[in-house]
Amino acid sequence: MREQNMNVTEQVLREYKEGLGAFTKKMPDLAGHYNAFTEACFKEGALSQKQKHLMALSISMVLQDEYCMIYHLKGCLDHHCSEEEIFESAGVAAAFGGGAAMSQVVTLVQNSLNDLRPSNPVQ
Repeated sequence: MREQNMNVTEQVLREYKEGLGAFTKKMPDLAGHYNAFTEACFKEGALSQKQKHLMALSISMVLQDEYCMIYHLKGCLDHHCSEEEIFESAGVAAAFGGGAAMSQVVTLVQNSLNDLRPSNPVQ
């Protein structure tokens, strides 16, 4: 995808992937262990990958981690989460993270959802 055709959310995902690639070249052993650990954490098990991405999205909202919010929102969409599931997960985040988490829902998450699913914008 050419950069001029990317929306903000796609640019953030690209930045993350490029940064991770650069870090991996500099610290291959550490990055390899970290990647193996996170892959194991998100592997299908008693919880589905879909459920794990919803959990990660909620946690990232509470922690105010914008890169992870976008990354796991994309993971939610890749695993066919509905908007209702995403917003219920966001509600749980707001229950724990208060207004700070809710502010991420009404801004970054909704904007990113619009960017990642332009054919079905959030109303």
